[in-house]
Amino acid sequence: MELRWFGSSGRQVPVIGQGTWYQKDDDRDTAIAALRRGIDLGLTHIDTAEMYLSGTAEEWIGEALKGRRDEVFLVSKVLPSNASRTETVAACERSLARLCTDYLDCYLLHWRGSYPLQDTVEAFELLKREGKIRNWGVSNFDAPDLDELKAIADRHGPVCDQVLYHLEERAVEHRVLPWCEHHNAALVAYSPFGHDHFPGPQTPGGRLLKQIAQEHNATPRQVALRFLLRRDAVLAIPKSSNPDHVEENAGAGDLRLTQLEIERIDKAFPLGPPPRELPVL
Repeated sequence: MELRWFGSSGRQVPVIGQGTWYQKDDDRDTAIAALRRGIDLGLTHIDTAEMYLSGTAEEWIGEALKGRRDEVFLVSKVLPSNASRTETVAACERSLARLCTDYLDCYLLHWRGSYPLQDTVEAFELLKREGKIRNWGVSNFDAPDLDELKAIADRHGPVCDQVLYHLEERAVEHRVLPWCEHHNAALVAYSPFGHDHFPGPQTPGGRLLKQIAQEHNATPRQVALRFLLRRDAVLAIPKSSNPDHVEENAGAGDLRLTQLEIERIDKAFPLGPPPRELPVL
């Protein structure tokens, strides 16, 4: 599994990790098995949030990581409604308890809310000093928000921006990805297959993905993942609630596309014009 730097964190993580968004309440045993299988396959970057299943997803991860915490790069997120200076600390402590760990490798502001960014950054820095988090970043931030944050945080962060990024939604390539590359931050792609909207096999784009996949003894989803990872700042965290899907995701970790294949995919799924607002889910 290829490794890349997680921004300025000083840590390398696999290019493909495991997301835990949109799991269902009755998925517990399958989800835990999938997480453990993913770790076995090298998918050791695990992402979650206090919002996911109202904290239940964190509890499942805590169960999955018993005896294996040191193997993973663990990320969670604070809700904007909890992102005041004091509540950020309290929210982090609740997440740590559910995850059965005493630290997070990275802690993110889930999206921008009404609390001043200065307050959230101060809380993140306090959590770092206390050893409860190693790094901090953000999710769903557009380039102007990142500029404002950087002016506050200076050299301290963010180490990543986690954003919606898939073949049919490439808006982050206009401003956010160049910002991350310039500031040594990771761009972490969530929903990298599109949320229930992967190109069908009968569509022109779907047929192209299938053709390229056959040439590599791979699958269309593996090809799609690899296209997103063509730039070094990008990491991806597809949801991992099924062991078979986890194995398929892991298979993209060492796949290599030719420049011609990348150009063909780029033409089939064009970038489009810059949006007024950053797309989110």
